[in-house]
Amino acid sequence: MKDVREYVLKTPAGGVKKYDHDALCDYLEVDDRSRVIFEQGVGREAIVRVYPANPLMNMRSIRIEDLLLDDRGFITIGSYYDGVPLKFRLFDPRTGNAQRAAVFGTTGAGKSRLVQAILVACKVSGIVVHLADLKSGQSVPEANGQVATRVTAQFETILMLRGLVAEAHRRMKAYAEMGRSGFVKNDPDPLVYGIVDEANRLLEKGAPFREEGAYLIKELGRTGRSVGVGIIIAAQAGHLEELGGSDTLRAMLKEGEVVLLRWSSGMMQQLVGDGLVPRGEALQPIPKVVGRVQRVRRYNEVATEDADDVNSQGMLYHLTAARPTSMARTFIVGSVTPCTGYDPVILDLYGPAAPPGEQINLPAYITDKELEAVANRDTAAAGPGGTATTTLPHAEAGGAATAAQAGPVSTAQRILAALPADGMTVPDLMTALNADGGREVRRGTVLTTISTLRNDGKVARPDGSGLVIPIPAG
Repeated sequence: MKDVREYVLKTPAGGVKKYDHDALCDYLEVDDRSRVIFEQGVGREAIVRVYPANPLMNMRSIRIEDLLLDDRGFITIGSYYDGVPLKFRLFDPRTGNAQRAAVFGTTGAGKSRLVQAILVACKVSGIVVHLADLKSGQSVPEANGQVATRVTAQFETILMLRGLVAEAHRRMKAYAEMGRSGFVKNDPDPLVYGIVDEANRLLEKGAPFREEGAYLIKELGRTGRSVGVGIIIAAQAGHLEELGGSDTLRAMLKEGEVVLLRWSSGMMQQLVGDGLVPRGEALQPIPKVVGRVQRVRRYNEVATEDADDVNSQGMLYHLTAARPTSMARTFIVGSVTPCTGYDPVILDLYGPAAPPGEQINLPAYITDKELEAVANRDTAAAGPGGTATTTLPHAEAGGAATAAQAGPVSTAQRILAALPADGMTVPDLMTALNADGGREVRRGTVLTTISTLRNDGKVARPDGSGLVIPIPAG
């Protein structure tokens, strides 16, 4: 390559475990540290390349064709510094496995744009997505209406994860009865992903649902993989304490797709200590501003500001790929400047089609104990003779969580529509529900939903005759 200097180095046995990038640049007399790329090769070899400018600066915009699954289940999300495509696996057709993945990086490093690319890839590839955006929906706002389920609060996320675990367990039992040991895409079930953005809010020390959140994510990683139910988390930290304090969860992520964008000070030591970065791997730091050169100004020199503050958003290491120490960068996802509303470039990527799959009926996964706690809270809030509206339990201040987003008819709505004024037994109700053209429902889901409707004052408790009777509004 023209104007590129390349040095092939012999390394000690076992490779370079740690190196000083600044010292290497000083030795090569290169002021702009981002122009020097270090990569360990196979055996006792390393390569140092000095570019005239950082080779990852001029990335193109991402295209729909990049985000369609290839025959090995990969999408292309960017490029390595030497032009080799950066791949991310969403499905392994050889084994039938869904993936478990984690995306780490500090604020502004490009996590949410990468999550957007994954969400678009899932939609255009027919993969059903249930999404939790725990930054109150701000991380990936364009995903509203583009996924089967979208929640923005912590307890809603717990209900969503409970639903995904229940689906994984259902498939496990169904496939065992079929004599099937693995997942076959769309025969009969679609590939499904649960994606939790800003997962550190759910899993960090002191979070209200931390223990159950870590358990549910771990359970999806353990049982969902072989039945087509995958899990992806994006978080701002990689320390064990920020991942629910779970050794099993950490080990599960280590075996999946792990992407590290720009990290904050101390994160690398934490990642190595937690086993998410292989010991002995030397990673070149990713600067916040690329190409900035710090110079000492003499007393008679006029101070100048850098004309180009080139942000390193999207620069990363794919730690579980074949080249864990090779710096890469995602393609540009969306507009390069902030928008006053939804980003039109991202909306164009999603396209106008409806997302695949049906939303999770969140109330179906609330326990009776939780419903009782809500009822007691709302009764106290209403006061003597007052009324209160029952909502899902909600850990965050500033409003109640919504029970479901606009979209397909919920199981509760189907039950109320099927019930005649004089009531119906549960077996007859099951028959009516499974004949109304909607998705097949299980008895456990129906019973749980009836319990929710009973606590909401919409149906009466089944009497001695076993009838479920609707209560007229008002």
